[in-house]
Amino acid sequence: MVSNTPLVSVITPTFNSSGFIAETIQSVVAQTYTNWEMIIVDDCSTDNTVEIVKEYQDKDDRIHLYELEQNSGSAIARNTAMDYAKGRYIAFLDSDDLWLPEKLDKQLSFMKEKDIAFSFTKYIRILEDGTKTNAVSTTPASVNYDDLMKRCVIGCLTVMLDRDKIGEMRMVNIRTRQDYAFWLQITKKGYLAYGLPEILSEYRLVDNSISSNKWKAAKRNWYVFREIEKQSLIKSMYYFTHYVIRSLMDLWKWKTKR
Repeated sequence: MVSNTPLVSVITPTFNSSGFIAETIQSVVAQTYTNWEMIIVDDCSTDNTVEIVKEYQDKDDRIHLYELEQNSGSAIARNTAMDYAKGRYIAFLDSDDLWLPEKLDKQLSFMKEKDIAFSFTKYIRILEDGTKTNAVSTTPASVNYDDLMKRCVIGCLTVMLDRDKIGEMRMVNIRTRQDYAFWLQITKKGYLAYGLPEILSEYRLVDNSISSNKWKAAKRNWYVFREIEKQSLIKSMYYFTHYVIRSLMDLWKWKTKR
C-alpha cells in the first residue's frame, strides 16, 4: 500500500503483563506492513513477562527487549524505547492492547498521502478476556492544542508520529497522563493531529475498570492543566469543565454500548 517502506518503531512499555504481552506481540508480528521494529522496555516486572518477550525476541530479530534497572513508570519506559528506536516513524502500543493486521499499512499510507506529522485512528474497547464491546472512540478529522485541552480524543495505542517532522521529543516524567501531556506538547508547537476514521486497534479494559478511578483521573487532568501546561486558574477551570462534561457523556455512552 505504500510506495516505499520506511522503518516504523513500535514503542511498548511493559510491567507484569504476562497475561497479555504474547497476544500484543503477535498483533505486531501479524502486520501486513513488515518493515518495523518493536522496542519493548520492561519496567522491572516481577512475573514472567521478560521470559515471554525473550522467547519472541529469539524468534524474530525485529523484536528488541530492554530492561530498566528500577521501576520508573511508563514515561521513562517509553522515552527509553524512543532513545533506542531507529525508525523515522514511531507508533505506540501498550502491553495489553492489540492492533488489527492492516494498522501500520493503512496509517502510514494515510500520513504519507497527507504529508502530516501526527495521526491517530479509531479504536474499539475490548474486555479483559478479549470480548469486543460496541464502544468505539471518536475520531475527528483533526484536533489542535485547544481541542485537546478540552477533551483528549487520542488513544495512545493509535498514534503514529513522523520524527523527521516533529524532531526528537520526550514525554514528561509523570506517572500517569504522560501520553496526554505529550500530545499537548506536540500540538502546542503548531502541529495538528489528524484522525483516520477507521478502527485499527483494540483497547483492553483490564479488570473491566472503565468507570473506576474517575476521581483520580480528574485530579490527574487538573495536574496537567496547572502544573504541566501552566494554565491560569480560570483557564484551567474552563478546560476542566469541558473535561468533566465529556467524561460523563463518555461514561454514559460506554454503559449503553456494552
